[in-house]
Amino acid sequence: MTQNQEIPNSNKTGRENKKRSWVYAMQPKGRLYNYRKYLSYFYLIVFFALPFIKYNGNPMFKFDFLNGEFTFFSVLFTPQDFVLMAMGMLIFVFFIIIFTLIYGRVFCGWICPQTIFMEMVFRRIEYWIEGDANHQKLVDKKKWTTEIYLRKTIKHILFLAISFLISNTFLAYIIGIDELWKIITEPVSAHLGGFIAIIFFTLLFYSVYAFVRELVCTVICPYGRLQGVLMDKNSIVVAYNYLRGEPRSKKRSEDVGDCIDCNMCVNVCPTNIDIRKGTQLECTNCTACIDACDMMMRKIGKPEKLITFASENNIASGKPFEFSWRIKSYSGVLVVLMGLLTILLFTRTTFDATILRVPGQLMQNNSDGTIGNMYRIKVTNKSNKSLPYRLVPVDPEVQLSYVGKHLDSLQGRVLAEETFFIKIPKDKIKNRKERLKIKLMSNDKEMAVKEAIFVSDY
Repeated sequence: MTQNQEIPNSNKTGRENKKRSWVYAMQPKGRLYNYRKYLSYFYLIVFFALPFIKYNGNPMFKFDFLNGEFTFFSVLFTPQDFVLMAMGMLIFVFFIIIFTLIYGRVFCGWICPQTIFMEMVFRRIEYWIEGDANHQKLVDKKKWTTEIYLRKTIKHILFLAISFLISNTFLAYIIGIDELWKIITEPVSAHLGGFIAIIFFTLLFYSVYAFVRELVCTVICPYGRLQGVLMDKNSIVVAYNYLRGEPRSKKRSEDVGDCIDCNMCVNVCPTNIDIRKGTQLECTNCTACIDACDMMMRKIGKPEKLITFASENNIASGKPFEFSWRIKSYSGVLVVLMGLLTILLFTRTTFDATILRVPGQLMQNNSDGTIGNMYRIKVTNKSNKSLPYRLVPVDPEVQLSYVGKHLDSLQGRVLAEETFFIKIPKDKIKNRKERLKIKLMSNDKEMAVKEAIFVSDY
């Protein structure tokens, strides 16, 4: 493989001369690009719709960093869930490491919001208003006319409008759609901080998609920089089959490879790299080069997949890609981690409580033949709405007798407490210390089960 071969007429990103060159990426056409479009349509619908969807009074997703509260699939996690959140983050980190180790940077090219908005929204608007990449490049080199100024102005107005929409949606994921609606409908002076946040994020997104662009993927994003650490020669990447493609030549003969050095793979690349130089950190695995190369191979009557999904070892050995035991086993670990995270999300209880004996209170021998211990419960309703609440012992022989105010409901996200006696008939006590189970109920629904240590003189 001619790893250091210079590609003539290629649009370089400016890394060689330490100066950035504007990337004019041609619009890809092909099977994989169509799949990416369909996926992006689904993604955009979900992204803009989720803040409006609520279940049990909670939004589907909310990331309230200011209060340390996070909502996943309508399940609210509060600071009291620190251990659970830490475990979930640990599982997520392992998922990222294993996923990248197997499948490379495919997340960046197919699912990352930066890529989807840049390639499937903003760049397509640019194609629509200013024409294809070659036309844009020619126009930018010559003297601008009134028509060019008008097209540029319209493009940037649309970019700002879409950035404003993204900013509002982004903020809805942090403060909730209800608070966002107040910022929109009420006077600016009443929500000055929220208004400033919307303007800030609007300008931030506009700057990213209008000017910064591919530098987010190639320079700024820490995940992209981790690729060199997380990937190895068995990781699946977008790769050029140099055994089949080299030596390159525009002229066809028996002693040359299938690559005709057309540079189409370079021209369609959104980060403007040459995939024929091997695996590079700037490659986001968007597969634009695969579609472009397949199109050229069909035109010259050669087999497709000169550029394809493969590992470096697949290319070096000349063997086609297959799911090895390594990939299957690691994929199995991924499934287990995703299953564990799902279980953590859906088994978490809405009510959380701590039941402790009141310190300094002695065991009581009651006149009705029971022995009593005094307890205090601190309980939290983690939902956003008030819910009915009552305590029910699992053992029907156990009785509860409340002291002072008795709670019959819990307000959302408010810590409440009450004091009560647990009474047990003397003839039912079998040990000096008994572990009693108390159910936290909301109407007829069991929300959680907690333990209370009952002490006697048995």
